[in-house]
Parts: sequence; C-alpha cells; structure tokens
Amino acid sequence: MEPAPAKAKPQGRLLVSTQLDAKDELEERLERCVGIVQSLTNGLSEREANDALTANVCKGQQQHEEVCLGLFTLVLTDSSQAQRCYRDLTLVNRDGMSVILAKINQILMEKFLKLQDVPRTQLVWLVKELVKSGIMGVDGVVMTLLKQIAGGDISMKNLWLAESILDILLDQKEWVLKSGMLIAMSVYTYLRLIVDHGAPNLLPLRQKEVDFCISMLREKFMECLIIGRDLVRLLQNVARIPEMELVWKDLLHNPQVLSPQFTGVLQLLTARTSRKFLACRLTPDMETKLLFMTSRVRFGQQKRYQDWFQRQYLSTAESQSLRCDLIRYICGVVHPSNEVLSSDILPRWAIIGWLLTTCTSNVAASNAKLALFYDWLFFNPEKDSIMNIEPAILVMHHSMKPHPAITATLLDFMCRIIPHFFPPLESQVRQGVFNSLTFIMEKRVLAHLAPLFDNPKLDRELRSMLRERFPEFCSSPSPPTEVKMEEAVSLEMDNHMLDKEEGCYDNTEATFSDDEEEVNNKGKKREFRFHPIREAVMEEPADITPWLHQLDDTMKEKVQQLQKNSDTEAQCEVMQEIVDLILEEDFDSEQMSALASCLAQLFRDHFRGDVLPEEITEESLEESISKPVCLVFRNLVTMQEDNSGFSVLLDMLAEFYQKQPKIGYHLLYYLKASKAANGKMMLYESFAQATALGDLHTCLMMDMKACQEDDVRLLCYLTPSIYSEFPDETLRSGELLNMIVAVIDSTQLQELMCHVMMGTLVMFRKDSVLNILIQSLEWETFEQYSTWQLFLAHSIPLETIIPILQHLKFKEHPEALSCLLLQLRKEKPSEEMVKMVLSRPCHHDDQFTTSILRHWASKYDDTLGEHVKAQLIKNNNQPRKRQSLRSSSSKLAQLTLEQILEHMDNLRLSLSNTKNNFFTQTPILQALQHVQASCDEAHKMRFSDLFALAEEYEDSQAKPPKSRRKAPASSPRSRKGAAPPTNNEEESASSSASEEEDSKPKAPKRKRKGSSAVGSDSD
Repeated sequence: MEPAPAKAKPQGRLLVSTQLDAKDELEERLERCVGIVQSLTNGLSEREANDALTANVCKGQQQHEEVCLGLFTLVLTDSSQAQRCYRDLTLVNRDGMSVILAKINQILMEKFLKLQDVPRTQLVWLVKELVKSGIMGVDGVVMTLLKQIAGGDISMKNLWLAESILDILLDQKEWVLKSGMLIAMSVYTYLRLIVDHGAPNLLPLRQKEVDFCISMLREKFMECLIIGRDLVRLLQNVARIPEMELVWKDLLHNPQVLSPQFTGVLQLLTARTSRKFLACRLTPDMETKLLFMTSRVRFGQQKRYQDWFQRQYLSTAESQSLRCDLIRYICGVVHPSNEVLSSDILPRWAIIGWLLTTCTSNVAASNAKLALFYDWLFFNPEKDSIMNIEPAILVMHHSMKPHPAITATLLDFMCRIIPHFFPPLESQVRQGVFNSLTFIMEKRVLAHLAPLFDNPKLDRELRSMLRERFPEFCSSPSPPTEVKMEEAVSLEMDNHMLDKEEGCYDNTEATFSDDEEEVNNKGKKREFRFHPIREAVMEEPADITPWLHQLDDTMKEKVQQLQKNSDTEAQCEVMQEIVDLILEEDFDSEQMSALASCLAQLFRDHFRGDVLPEEITEESLEESISKPVCLVFRNLVTMQEDNSGFSVLLDMLAEFYQKQPKIGYHLLYYLKASKAANGKMMLYESFAQATALGDLHTCLMMDMKACQEDDVRLLCYLTPSIYSEFPDETLRSGELLNMIVAVIDSTQLQELMCHVMMGTLVMFRKDSVLNILIQSLEWETFEQYSTWQLFLAHSIPLETIIPILQHLKFKEHPEALSCLLLQLRKEKPSEEMVKMVLSRPCHHDDQFTTSILRHWASKYDDTLGEHVKAQLIKNNNQPRKRQSLRSSSSKLAQLTLEQILEHMDNLRLSLSNTKNNFFTQTPILQALQHVQASCDEAHKMRFSDLFALAEEYEDSQAKPPKSRRKAPASSPRSRKGAAPPTNNEEESASSSASEEEDSKPKAPKRKRKGSSAVGSDSD
C-alpha cells in the first residue's frame, strides 16, 4: 500500500508547492541545515565526516541543532542515505533527540498534508527507527502520528498510513505495553478505524486491526479503561465481528475475565471520556477548521465554510462515519468561553444541526444521534459538565420552527434510547436523562421544557410518549418574575439573530445557556449580563490511590498524613515537610508527577469559591494566603534564583499546573497579596517558562482567562499589578483588556478608572493604543464603551488615535463614534483632526462630520476656517486621476476634494438658519474661489449654492471704488490709464480670466484680479 511517488517539485524536496507559493520558512531553515552538514562532510570518509560533525556540535547549542536538523532533513529527503544519516544522528546527538522529536511534532501538526510522498514515507520510517532505539518521548510522536489517520477516508495514502503505524505498534509491542496512554490512544484509534475498513479488499488490514485491539483489551484492559464511556460506544459499533463479539460478551456478562478490578460495564459508562481521546480522531486540519468556525465565524455567515468542510471531508459515502467523531468533539472538547457564548459567533448547536440535516446514511444518522446524546445516558451533575449536554437540547429547541422533523426525530430517539440502550441498565439510563433535563433547567439553558415537549408541531403519539416518559417537564408552571424578565431579554436577542443570512441551517431564535436575571431590593430589573456556567461541586472524598504506589515510603507517609488532617495549620506543617523532602538532594524527580496528582486531588477544595476576601484588609489578605498550597509559593519567594532548590520547586509547580491550571492565577494572587512577596512579581515569569507552555505571554493570558471565568473581583484586583509588572505582554494587544471589559460591571469599571487617574494602572500606551481600539470595534457594546472610558481616563492626546476615524462606519461602529464625538467636542481642532473628520464618506444618515464641524464652527470658527482652506487647496492641487486611484485602492476612508465640498455643503445647510458667520470668513471664501476656478462644470452645478458664496465675495471685492483708486501702478488697470473701464476692457479682462482658469491659477493671482475692476467669468 505504499503511496505512489509524486513528481518532484523544483522548489524543494520536502513540501509540495506551486510556482505561486512563497518559500516555506521551515523548509528554508532545514535546507540551510542540510547545506551546513554537506559543507562539513563533502569529500571526507565516513569516519572523518563523523569526526567533523562531532567537533562541530561541541561548539555550542546552535551548531548542535543545525547538524541534527541537517541530518534529520537528509533522512526525510534522501532514502538512499537515510540509514547512514540516522546512524550519524544517533552518534552526534546530545539532547536525547529532543530537537528531532520537537521538529517531527511540528511537521506533523503543521505541514503533514504538504509533505511530498518520499518525505512522508521516510518520516514514518524515522519514527519506526526512533521507537526501535527506545528514545524517550517518542510515544508522544506516535500519538501525534495516529491523529493524522483521518476517519471516514479510505484513500490509498490514508490506508498506507494506518497500516504503517499499526505495523510499528505490532513489531514493537513490548515497547507499546510500557505506555498506558499510548495503549489507550491506539486502541481508541483502531477501534474507530475498523468501521471504515469493511470493504472486501480491506479485510486483511481490518483483521490486523481487530487482532491488535483484542490483544490490548485482553492484556491491558485497565489501561484501556481510562478511555471512559466512549470505549463502549466504539466496541458496540464493531461487536458484530466474531472475534470482537467475544470481547463484547465478556464486557457485558463476565467483566472479571478482562480484569479483576473491572466491576462491569456500568463502571465504564459512568466515566466521562477525556478530551484527549475525543480530539485524537480529528486530524489537525479538521480541528483547526472546526475551531475557526466556532470561534471566528459569525452566525448567519457560516454557509461557505460549511460547504468547504463538506467538500473536503464529508463528500463520500465512507466519510459519513466521520460525523460521529465531529459531534463528539463539538460536545466534549469545544467549550466556548462566556464571551463567545454571549456573542453572535456561530453556536455549537447550529453546526451539529447542519451535520444532522446533511447526513445521507440512516446508519450514520442513528450513530450521530447516539453521539449527541451519549453523555446524557449516565449523566451525573457532580462529575459531568453541562457543556456536554447543552448542544442537544439547543438543537431541539432551535430546530422546532425551521426543521420540526429534526426536533421530532431527536425527541423520539431520546425516549426510545432509554429502554433499548441496554435493558439491564434501563433505570440508570432513565435517571441519567432525567438528571440531564433537570440540570439543563437548573442552569437556565432553557427556562422550561413544556414548550418543547408539548409543542403542537409534534405528532400526537410523540407528545403522548414524552408526557409518559417525562411528566415532570411537560407541565408549564406559572413562571416566576425572573423567568419573565429572562424571556424578555431573550426575545431581544432573538430579534437580533433573526437578521442573519437566509438559508443557513437555522435562522430562528438564538438564546444562550445559563442566562440569569436578578432583582434588586427595590424590585427593579438589573442590567442583563451573561453569567458563567459553574460546575457542580463534587462531594466525593479525594481518591489518591492510583498515584500513592508511585511515591517512595517517606513521601507516601507524608501525603497520607496530609489526607487525614483536616486542620489547616496541621496541613501547613505537613506540607512544609513535603517541600523539605522535595528539596533534599536525593529526591527522585520521577515521582514529581504522581506527587502533583495527589496534591491536586487533596487541595481541590482550595481552588473552589472566591479567593479574594469580601473585605480587603492586611489581616484578611494574610489569612487568605495561609493555605497549605501557598507554602510552595512562600518557599519560592524566600529562595534565590540560583539556588538549586528553586528550579526543583518550579518543576513541582509546573507539574501541579498540568493537573490544576488554577494554580497559575493563585500564584499571581499570592505574589500580589503577600507582604513577603513584595517586589517579587517577576517570579511568575520563571514559573511560566518552567511550564509546558514555556511562554510568558501564553501562560499569563491563560491564567487570566481562568481567573476571569472563576472570580471577576480577583481579576480586577490583579489587573493593576499585571499591567505594571508585565507591560510588554499586556499593552501590545487587546487580549487581556477584552477579558476584563467582557465581565466587569459599572462599579468595577469606575474602580479601574480611578486606578488609572491615580497613576497605579496604565492600560494603554501611545505606540499600541490605536491598534487596540481598532480591535475593540468587534467587541460587544458594553465592552466597547468600557474600553473608551478607560482610554479617556488616560492622558493620551486624542491625535494619537484620531486615525481610527478611517475605520469607523456609522452603522457598524456607533459606540466608538459617539465616544469620539463627545471627546472631539472638547478639543480645539488641529489640522490632522479636521483632515480625518473630513475624510469620512458622506451619507445622508451619517451626521458625525456635520455635527462636529458645526460645533467647531461656532466655537473655533477662525481655526477651523484656516484648516478647511488648507485641505481644500491641498486637495484641489492634486491631480484628479491620482486622487481617485488612491481612494479606490484602499479600504480606509480617503480624503478627496469632492468629499470636502460635500461636507462643506452639508455644514452650510446646517448653519443656514443660524447667525453663524463661518462662511463669511475670508480664508473659506478664498479657498472656494480657488476651487471654483479649476473644477469642472458638473461640480459647479452640484455645489452651485456653495460656490455662490464665493461669487458674492468676489463681487463685493470688485464693487468698491476705493480699490480702483488704490490699484498698484504695475497692475493691468494702471497701464491702461485712469479712465473708467469700457466694455471692451471688461471683455478683455474676462478673456484673461478664462486663460488663467485654464492654467489653474493660484490664490494670490486670483486676489490681484479681484482688486482690479474686472468681473469674473461667471458674471
């Protein structure tokens, strides 16, 4: 099944590219490394070449990396030299192949689809060799490679990849058995792929897959158990295969045969499947496209993205099985933030509705419905997430009007699955569905279910079955005050969403999960804000048994003491002893992960609820950071960074961070609240670099996001310190600002503004403020107003951000325009301000430019007059051709002469019934004269009323006899004598004026004509 080699591309030997593609940066770098290796080894024998390479890698980290990557690239691009290059690579590498593993992972996640056939084949060969060599960490590469096998795809390349990886797993079975996660991931992958490989020509491959899965399930069932309930779903799909049927029967009726610790199928079904497994059945490209749709595409604009996805991945009969993977991924992995949920971004239920309505196979449709409801069947509010069950209820709710058949078939499926899923567990399934519906109402995903279950659009039999199965949810009680108000708010949102593009999956009402309303003491409705969905608190005691056996005896004893003690002070003493053990020289770092898992379980209560005290005093702050987990922070703070224990504790925290991500913002809180940590905030940077993320910006944003979701008061408390200590990470983009303004209320906004005014908080700086404000144009209304309030609290000159006017459209950006209008009202107009205001396109509904010009005309008429004159003359002198080219080639608003004249005409009309003297000013009239003299007849007709002002001014300049007597001797009038002009002289002067008009006269010349007794050509 080797893929047929493609024609080599002249641009490079690694990636497929066309003549139009820019050279890939990664490929360029790898080619440079190949050049370095070849320059070192050309003309040398193998031994001499090896010595030269070894000598070079000893020079430094950069040289080591270049040589390793050069040899790695030769392995990929030249199969004839692959064996020798791999041998050289193993000899010269000094970092356990970590640089190679990192580069393989990068190629797999970012470039795999672009690889030419030879490099793709060689990459799999190289992974096989790395597995043979037992390289530490290569199991992660194999799991990434497994992810590249696409579900629902039986093309030759995909089949070759599936079989090649399977051969590695079969040949190196002893190595596979050492990694529990690899066992589980490979079993999950191949159980899913067996379904796709049912065609007669694929039976040999399917048999190998079946044998592998049975072998792993029989020998390592407890490792497979970590998959959770989706293992049962996958086994159910393949249970008709004779060999698989035996495993299926043992799973249901004889569980002890599989493992003495396995109590039965209920144990599996009550365990939630980890996101890792749900995500592993989507290729990186599929995952990227799906995440883009759920985070960037607006509801109503998704059709072209869905069409592309359909063509790319769902166009064949075999690809229908992929729909289950996509639905499980959306339900279990794509959990949007509150900000996204409350925006008009494409919701998850709309994508699932599209996947259901476009399904062409009855079997695939049934499996898709099961995938959608799978988390409902054994739902436990204490363990499972509301986000896993929310899409199903919303698909039914929103499909009722446009697609009642979809709602009906889903409700019917929900009723019938209860007795038919597994009859011995019917009562548990019934309870799971009941728990789901109850939790949906508790979390306010829907206010009540009666309109859905007892809807006239459903047929009588289905409604009767729903009343029989769920009588508790079919009656419609009189809703309390809060529900009435919620419905009113939802209706507003529905109307907003109804404006979307026709023909998308669902244009009907769109509400968001967990919308809550509150009533204050006076009975008034409070402002509607989106409240986060909070997970239910788990009451079960912490279970650390799976990790205790990995600890040495001393550490195990201390951890068990920590578990038994409930007194905080006693726990702190034991925790200090644990820290002391970690800092000992003979501490085995391999037990760090197990220790972190134990501590994360034991201290999980510390990460629930609010961290910040209600009343902030020195005593309350000190008390809030006296928890056992804070002892690690305290020890870090007291250490010097060059102390060996410092890095050990950081590693400990990094492991803890993987198990409990909230530790990040708890560290930030400790560094802010603790007196002992005063001035040590930069210690967080060391922590961020020690984590798996390894990047301060990413780590900081993730921690602040977690803080935002858990505790808004704490977010506001940390904000001044975060901005002052990490200005490069916070001020260069609007990411953190958006997190803050998305959740704060008006009181917290005012507090932040006070911090800004007092100088303890700086949220904007001149070099980036404009970009941040432009980013904010996509945010919600309250978020934008909050952003502008915070900006105006700073002392940044308005001219810094005035170019934003070029981005603002009056229908799309009313928030920014109204804030700018009020601020411009306080400013004396500068030339740049006037230019930007005039550059706005004219529209009869857009009053922004006219209103601010009118205000300036009444308060600063002379200044405005000079600036308008300058813009008129400057734009009049520019060639028309260039002007139109400029305005059409850019999306930003550009200033043109026609625009200025339109704005001036609108201003003239606005001032027509007032006593304002703006248009009697000499600079304005001179500029209008200047423009009139050179513009075409169409513009003269269009702006005739505006130019009439200039003509009146010209006439008034020409009539007074004084000007004739005082005419200079050098003027044409003086040379012709002092007698009054005859008609011939006037005609001559008029002719002269016409000649000057053709040559586009400048303002001073026009003025001298006006001072003589010469009439204009318009006369």
